[in-house]
Amino acid sequence: MDFDVIFIAGPQGSGKGTQGKKLADKLGFLFFGMGATLREIKEEHSPLAAQLSGVDGGTLLSDAVIIEILKDRLPRIPAGQKIIFDGVPRRLGQADFLVSYLRERGYKSIATIFLDLPREESVKRLLFRAKHEDRVDDTPEAIETRFKFYDVEMKPTLDYLRHETAFFDIDGSPSADEVEKGIYAALGIAS
Repeated sequence: MDFDVIFIAGPQGSGKGTQGKKLADKLGFLFFGMGATLREIKEEHSPLAAQLSGVDGGTLLSDAVIIEILKDRLPRIPAGQKIIFDGVPRRLGQADFLVSYLRERGYKSIATIFLDLPREESVKRLLFRAKHEDRVDDTPEAIETRFKFYDVEMKPTLDYLRHETAFFDIDGSPSADEVEKGIYAALGIAS
């Protein structure tokens, strides 16, 4: 099937950003990474930037702030440009807003790729990333905070996405290349 929008979801450390960027390159989609978007906004002198000051260490922004950011950034994307989203939606309110917003703008075919990863593997990858990529947001405390959020908030979000989008469960445990092949197979893309 030919999708207009793909959400990449999964626990922290599951490779969402890596796989999302590769898939965007392969398909010619725009890659919309919420993390990079937040870092861009923090560099601006804007009302949105003021709302982000002091946000770090695994703290998650409210739906209202995320939706405000989406309302600011999404209109900048050319009409009809296919998009891969990483890092959003993370809560039910964000998912509901984003799916409705996109459908109103003609994006009818939306998929979710869920990269499933056991918690032990996720923690191992995050600690490795913190050590080798100088990620200040991957402290043990921040990791624990994000896991608590994930357990509570992501289940209803994933249930919603299972109902509202074409949903593909992908095992995120193997190597990045194997995961990539699994995504291509699920989407019916030649590798």
